[in-house]
Parts: sequence; C-alpha cells; structure tokens
Amino acid sequence: MSPLLFLILVPLVAAAFIMVGSNARLTALVGSATNLAFVLILVAFYRQGNGQPYQFVSSLPVIPSMGISLTLGADGLSLLMLLLASLVTVAAVAVAKTPEKNPHLFYASLMFISAGGLGAFASINLFFFYMFHELALIPTFLLIGIWGSGDRQAAAWKATIYLALGSFVLLLGLIGLYLIQPDGMRTFDLPAIIGMADAGLLPEGNWIYLLLLVGFGILVSLFPFHTWAPQAYASAPAPAAMLHAGVLKKFGLYGLIRIAAPIFPDAVVQFSNLLLVMLVGNILYVGYVTISQRKLDWMLGYSSVMHMGYIFLGFAALNPVSLTGASLMLFAHGISIAALFALCGEIRERTGTLDFAELGGLAKPMPAFGLLFGFAAMAAIGLPGFVGFAGEILVFFGSFVAGEPLMGVTAGGKELFQFNNYQIATICALWGVVISAVYMLRAYRRVFFGPLNDRWSGLGEISGPARIAIAVLIVVMLVTGFFPGLLVKLIESSAL
Repeated sequence: MSPLLFLILVPLVAAAFIMVGSNARLTALVGSATNLAFVLILVAFYRQGNGQPYQFVSSLPVIPSMGISLTLGADGLSLLMLLLASLVTVAAVAVAKTPEKNPHLFYASLMFISAGGLGAFASINLFFFYMFHELALIPTFLLIGIWGSGDRQAAAWKATIYLALGSFVLLLGLIGLYLIQPDGMRTFDLPAIIGMADAGLLPEGNWIYLLLLVGFGILVSLFPFHTWAPQAYASAPAPAAMLHAGVLKKFGLYGLIRIAAPIFPDAVVQFSNLLLVMLVGNILYVGYVTISQRKLDWMLGYSSVMHMGYIFLGFAALNPVSLTGASLMLFAHGISIAALFALCGEIRERTGTLDFAELGGLAKPMPAFGLLFGFAAMAAIGLPGFVGFAGEILVFFGSFVAGEPLMGVTAGGKELFQFNNYQIATICALWGVVISAVYMLRAYRRVFFGPLNDRWSGLGEISGPARIAIAVLIVVMLVTGFFPGLLVKLIESSAL
C-alpha cells in the first residue's frame, strides 16, 4: 500500500471504528499518534535532491479519460504540511473534552477533518486536492453547530456560506485551468500541468489566477473576505478551532504556492498591487481590530486572520527567499495558533468566560498553565528563538528585494533611496509586528497577572495529556526556531 494512502486511511478507519462503538477518545488518539509516527518516518526516509520532484508517488486511475486519478506524492513542502496536520491532530484529540452529546460523532468529525487535510496536502491531482478539502468542511460545520459555544449556529452557517462560496469560486478556477489545456492533453495532474506551463503550452490565464486568488483567499480569510473566521473560531470547540485555524486554513495559501506560483507567475506579478493592498488590510486593519477585542477567543480569531497577511506577502513577492519564508510561516502559525486555541479552550472550560474584564491573576493558581501560554504567545508574536521569527525574517527579506523601484525619496535635490510597492507593504508588515506584540502581551497581562478574582482561586493545573500535548507543540516551535535549517532544507527541496 502507498504510504501516503495509508496516512489518509488511518483517520478514516479510526472514524469508522468510532462510529460503530469503540472507545472514541482512545481510538482517535491511537489513530492520530500512529499517523504522526508514520509522518516522522516518511520525513526520515525522504531523500532530498534525488532528481524527483515528488516521492512516495502512487496513482489509482478513477476517470482516466478526464485525467482524474487518486495520485499521491510528497515533496519537502507537502511533507512539512503533513507533519503540521498530524501534530495538530494529536494535540487536538489530547486536549478534547469528551462531550455528553454524541461523543462518537464528535471524535469521528475530528478524524474526518484530519483525513481531509492529509489528503489535500498529499494529492498531486487537483480533482482530489479539491475534494479532500471539501471532505473536511462538513465535519467542521457539525463541530461548530453542535458542540460550539455562544451563537454557534449563526457562526456555523456564516462560515459555511463563506467557505462554500470560496470553494465554488475555486472550483471555477480549477475547471478553467483544465479547459485552457491543449486538446488531447487535458488533465488534473499537477506536475503535468506545470510541465505544460514551463513548455509554453498554456495561454495567458489571468482570469483563472484571479479566480484562484479569490477562491483560495476566501478560504484563508484574505481581507475583505475575512469576517467569517473570528466568529467561527470564537464559537468552535477548542479541537475544531485548532484543526481549522492550524491546518485547514493553510490549504488556501498552500494551494497558491503549489498551483498559482509555478503556473501563472506572470499573473501573480501583474496583479501584485491588488494582492498587496488586500494583505496590508489583513495586517493593519485587522491588526487594529484585534487590539480592540475584549474577549480572548475573539482576539485569537482576529489574530489568526491578521497573520495570514505575512504569508500572503511572501507569496506575492514570488522569489525563493520569500516563498521559503511563507512556507515556514505556514508551519509556525499552524503550531502556535493551535497551542493558543487549546489553552483558550481550557480557560473557557474552567472559568466559563473569556472576557478580559472577568479574568486576571490566573498565573497564581495555575503557574504551569501561565508559562505554557506565555511561550505560545511569544511564538505567535515571532520572538527570536521560535520558528515564526525565522519565517518572518525570510518573508521580510524576500519581499523587500522584490520588484523594481517606483517611488524615490530625495533630500536637497539628491535621491537617497527608492521604494516600490513591495517595500511599502513590507514596512506596513513590520509595523504589524508591533501591533501583534501589543495585543498579545496585553492579553497575557490581563489574563494571568494583576489581582486574582476570588472565583478562580481554586483552579488547578490542566490535565496531564493536555499539558503534554501543548508542551510538545511549544518544544517543536523552539527546536525548529533554534535550528530552522532543518525545515529550510526540507522546503528548498520542494517542487516550488
């Protein structure tokens, strides 16, 4: 059996066992841990620079006449995303609180989301790349609508409408990409399509790129299509928020890097100003909105939207340094936001509130918890020593050298330096780092320091499995932050 097919089948089989009555939590934990171990084995056996763009390739024809087949393959970037998905899945199951209502459906939904994410990142046939992502959206809707909090049904429907719209626009773009291929050569096989683009066999596809940008952009919460995400994450149970914000949201940016960058590089450059304006909206506008939040879950939801702007900046610059940085940030943000939503869920479970005005001083009864949150918050800010810092630096360096000078700054009739639109966007992104530090450090202070409300004096530390899972996420961020070359080498071997 193909190793990548095995990865997809494990959570599906686990979901099947859960639905027929096996111990739901234990089955989900064993299945997700098995996948994590197997991904680590694949990373260990991955051979960089062997001349093959993808490894562990397998193909099962489905509709050969239309070029539709279940073709799976992995390079460095997709292995990185598979590692992210498997890590976050284990953590999500470990921190999950078994609900009284339909616990088997709850854990089966988590497994279906994991299978969808793994399948999307492992697919190199665009038909199944799309279909696996759609598989993961249905259980996301169920998790928010059934087990969420607050106005959960409104949040579930709003997210579903936005994501369905994004998926529809994306589908139109993928169909358009299929139709512009030469007669007799049409396929959904991604390496074959990239080969046609390199050979000059594809016409200009500006309109297709715009469809892909809008479709993927809605799925990623690109400004101004972002309003569904904070409400959905604030209402979702912690494991669902971890899996969607940490894994599924990366599908859109992964798709742009994997599809649009190699096939439509001219269109990316041509419409770069449009994307730069939108991503600056993510960083500055959403960043200031994040500062104004008064509840931790909403703040983290907006924070997740804001940080997508940095990754879009790395994609827009479209050079090896910026794309490497964007890929690193996909991994870094996925791990950090998963840890933060896990901790946020623990606070909601124990106190019943996430309002900053009602919290404070929690570091006194829960010092280990406060330490874990502090590490996760510093990682989200991009503090040196965490992998997010390495990703941000590469994005800033790569984007600052992109493009041609457009605007000069003079003094005394002498030109001092010139800026182009990429550099202006990079400067805005640098200010975004200050914004993120403000809202994250302020949240940390309001929740864990100051006077302790008497209601929280009896709180204890989090359970062993949840503490271990969150600690593992933080250790991964630290190890890859001190040794980012481990991931950079993996990314550099990708078929970008």
